[in-house]
Amino acid sequence: MPNPKRRHSKTRTAKRRTHDALKPVGLAECPHCHEPKQPHRVCTNCGYYGGRQVRAVDEK
Repeated sequence: MPNPKRRHSKTRTAKRRTHDALKPVGLAECPHCHEPKQPHRVCTNCGYYGGRQVRAVDEK
């Protein structure tokens, strides 16, 4: 099993880790209530997905 002879520099480590940061969550507009929601998920505001109500939501 090969082992490294020298320690990797901080720059080399940072270059490898540039893609490790979390990306912001993408949002889409709900076609029913026009509130922002995550794509391909039930709207938390109105409970609609795919043009029909999937989940009952309490009216406030």
